[in-house]
Amino acid sequence: MKVDMGPDPSLVYRPDVDPELAKSKDSFRNYTAGPLLDRVFTTYKLMHTHQTVDFVNRKHIQFGGFSHKKMTVMEAVNMLDDLVDESDPDVDFPNSFHAFQTAEGIRKAHPDKDWFHLVGLLHDLGKILVLWGEPQWAVVGDTFPVGCRPQASVVFCDSTFQDNPDLQDPRYNTELGMYRAYCGLENVLMSWGHDEYLYQMMKFNKFSLPPEAFYMIRFHSFYPWHTGGDYLQLCSQQDLDMLPWVQEFNKFDLYTKSPELPDVDSLQPYYQGLIDKYCPGILSW
Repeated sequence: MKVDMGPDPSLVYRPDVDPELAKSKDSFRNYTAGPLLDRVFTTYKLMHTHQTVDFVNRKHIQFGGFSHKKMTVMEAVNMLDDLVDESDPDVDFPNSFHAFQTAEGIRKAHPDKDWFHLVGLLHDLGKILVLWGEPQWAVVGDTFPVGCRPQASVVFCDSTFQDNPDLQDPRYNTELGMYRAYCGLENVLMSWGHDEYLYQMMKFNKFSLPPEAFYMIRFHSFYPWHTGGDYLQLCSQQDLDMLPWVQEFNKFDLYTKSPELPDVDSLQPYYQGLIDKYCPGILSW
């Protein structure tokens, strides 16, 4: 049974992309008016109302035991096909094809970094949360830190946070909120979604990937940071050192969608080899 998860707002509405880059990428994210924009706005309104410190902590408890399913990485990749989205303007083929396209784009540009190829395959696996009943606004879209005031480059920042109770709480409604300056993003509570879930799942299952890979997974939807240049007051030097890696990954995530579908059957043995190297066997999800 296919699950309609709607368009991923991070992919269809990107007002903050470098305009020079956007000129040559006009075939992507070109739905900035009409019904789709209304739908994206509604998703962010729900997200920015309900993503609170309390909500995120409850999601960590709900999913942090990783007791929902036992399966291999490749089985999870195949599960993405149940999330095919007929309303996404950029994609009318199964999600697993986007995973392989992203991975292959990275492989061509960085042939010597096999771990980076695997990140391309893995990056959206957290979207299986939809199959476990999670609403779209708690799975996809741009992420942001909870527990402090949202910064200017958060999408629809000025028009979607009015009903978020944390913004009425003096512990959470200042620029730093509940954090210390330059505390490091590892100490920041991010809004809940597929990035955070998969990052925590990878740690739980002890994936043997380098730190750059964990940053790419956890922060690839954190556009206010890697594209907007905000939240630097929370960043450690390590975060700043890792930022170019997240930005490099993001180029492939957004712009490797192509109507020429990869030959998944011929690619699977290579990627199965990477899975066996870095995250083998039956894992806890």
